[in-house]
Amino acid sequence: MSNEQNMPLWEVFIRPRTGLHHKHVGSLHAADSTMAMHAARDVYTRREEGDSIWVVASSHIHASDPKRSGENFDPASDKVYRHPSFYDIPDEVGHM
Repeated sequence: MSNEQNMPLWEVFIRPRTGLHHKHVGSLHAADSTMAMHAARDVYTRREEGDSIWVVASSHIHASDPKRSGENFDPASDKVYRHPSFYDIPDEVGHM
């Protein structure tokens, strides 16, 4: 077993300088969050394209079951308040 396989897997998210939210850009192995942050910076922001980095231990990410996607993602047509199409959003709110 290699040294890399003994280290936790980390997911890396970068917010581009022109973006409003972080995007998943890849994964890497590191001994701890500090090392993961340094490795993420070195690997994923070499061209100064990022404004912010998040690293999250893969073991802390929990995903929904694709077989149960209907109950998670089917629209609830009886709850119109979930669809803000009839709200007036003031201009000063910005990106909404």
